Order: sequence, then structure tokens, then C-alpha cells
Amino acid sequence: MLVLWSGGVPVGQSVVPAADLRSLPADPALLAARCGVAPLPRPGPAGGTGRADDVTVVICTRDRTDELAGCLAALGRSTAPPHEVVVVDNAPSSEATRLLVEQFPGVRYVREPRPGLDVARNAGLRAATTEFVAYTDDDARPHADWTWRIRRAFDDDAPVLGVTGLVLPAELETEAQVLFEDEAGFGRGYARRDFDAGFLRRHRRWGAPVWEIGAGANMAFRRAAVEAVGGFDERLDVGAAGCSGDSEMWYRLLRAGGRCRYEPTAVVHHHHRRDLEGLRRQMYFYMRGHVCALLVQFERHRDGGNLRRLLLSLPRYYGRRVPRFLERRLLRRPRPADALLGPQLRGAVAGVLFYLRADRRP
Repeated sequence: MLVLWSGGVPVGQSVVPAADLRSLPADPALLAARCGVAPLPRPGPAGGTGRADDVTVVICTRDRTDELAGCLAALGRSTAPPHEVVVVDNAPSSEATRLLVEQFPGVRYVREPRPGLDVARNAGLRAATTEFVAYTDDDARPHADWTWRIRRAFDDDAPVLGVTGLVLPAELETEAQVLFEDEAGFGRGYARRDFDAGFLRRHRRWGAPVWEIGAGANMAFRRAAVEAVGGFDERLDVGAAGCSGDSEMWYRLLRAGGRCRYEPTAVVHHHHRRDLEGLRRQMYFYMRGHVCALLVQFERHRDGGNLRRLLLSLPRYYGRRVPRFLERRLLRRPRPADALLGPQLRGAVAGVLFYLRADRRP
């Protein structure tokens, strides 16, 4: 996977056979043409030229000190350091995270005893003291320019309430990592996109695909906007339903008349799961969280498209996939993605059951 950069920002990508790497042209324009990328813009300054002194970066973690250390080290190389970095230690089993954070000057430690990623995100929101709050994962590595680029994306005549950025794989070394990038990768392309209430209206009938806005490993908000809509729904994401706490927040902001922006120049690199069994568990929880989020969105807003997606679109989609899967199995011609079908189907059913059993009190 070849990612092309120009002027300090990524401008496109291409999958290149390893055997062809040595034959690729060295000239940037020829290389872009060979990879099918539009002509590169004139290179500009690659260093930090913005500010992020009104940004709090929140990292939610749980017993993963090795991953967290790498994330904090990457933030320490920022060309425009944030006002503060807050590490939310979510239901830890030891003091290891606190002891690690103490080794990084200026990083604040917040212990949140209740498990759940969105519980931790809300704790980080309460701890923040700035107008803007950015979130990344402990297994992500923000680019040196990330903080000021994601902050600059809020500057506009019409206020942007939420911003996401480009998530690139930190490595593609195992079958599971390649499969995740092919089937469920976080990348959303190399062009800026704005989303507003019109996006919801255009997709009202079959449910707005708010996951197209970005990924929770690379997102930021105006703190007051998230507080105004009630914070992250703690029934969703890791430690609860399993996923979609980020996209459900974007849905609420758009439903309230706000605007969200995908800004591909704000880059983080993410370490995907290396083993296939871990990826299968991840896809189970992704689908469980997605289905639960559809029901949460219908509960909050009574937008019928969410139910149509759950009851019609998803069954139709998997109704086409299952016969093809069975045919390939009979012919002994499996595809790598077949390993994820079972977990996704079980996750869809589990999402409905989780929602029905979840406590729906505010």
C-alpha cells in the first residue's frame, strides 16, 4: 500500500504489487500518474504552521501501557503541542498506567472506575479545560502535524462542531491487518468533505451512513456542542455494545443542525489487530454496536430510516452474501472475508438483544 504525500500532506494511495516496487519512477509526477493519483499540487511547507493551544487531547486506555507509551511519545513530537493531554484510565486492574503517565511531563491522569469506552470519553470531556477536545486511541500514532491540522479544520465562517481525519494503517504485516484494511478500514479518502443536516435528509429513507464521516481514533469536537447534546451514549462502544459511540454522536450533532467535517490532512496511523481470531471478535462487536446504534438513533429521533436499515437493508445484504459463501464453501474456494461473515451475523442478532436489555435511563 503506497501512500503519496506532497507538501506535508497525503494526497492519494495505490496498492502496488511488491514485484513492481523497484520499477516505480522516482519522479513524483510520474509516480502519481503510475498510481492513478491526480497530479500532485505544488509542495508547500511541511512543518507546523498552526496552533493547538486551545485543544485538549484525550486518550482512553485500559491496561495497555505499551500501546499508550507509543501514543504519548508520538504526541510528544507534535509540531504544535496541545494545551493538555488527558489519559483516562478506564477500570484499570493495576497502577501501571498511572505510573507510566507520571513519566510524561504535562500529561494529566484521570481514573474512571466504570468500564466502557464512552464512559471514559465522557470522563475526558469533563476533565478538559479547553474549547476543543480531540480524541485518539492508545494504539494510534498521531502525525506530528495532527493537532494543529485538526484544530484548523474548525476555522470557518459557519461553525463546524465535529472534525475527523484520515486514519492510515501503521503496518500491514499480517493477514488479519490486510483483511481489516480491505473490509473495514478507517480511511475515508483524500478529499475534504462536509456533512450537515442535508446529509441526513438525503439518506432519511434508509438511514444516514454517518460512519462515512470518519473514525473515533481521529476525531475532535467543540466541547460545548457535545455537552449540549448530552455527551456520548454509554450503551455503545467497547465495554458495552461494542462500537458506534462516535458515529452516534455525529448523528446527534447533525440532527441538531450542526456540521461535521472530514479533514484528510489531519492524519493518525492506527495499529490494526494482528491475529485473525482477534479480528473476528472485533467484527462481532462492530456489528453488535452498529445494530444497537441504529436502535438508539431511532429511539432518540424517530427517524424511520434506521429501522429500515436494520429490518430491510441488512437482511437483504446478508441474504445475498450467505448463498455466495455457501457456494464457495462447497466448491472449496474460500475468500479471506468469509472468515468474518459468521461473527457479523451473530453480532447483528446480539445487538438487538443488547439494546433490549440495556438500561435506557439518561
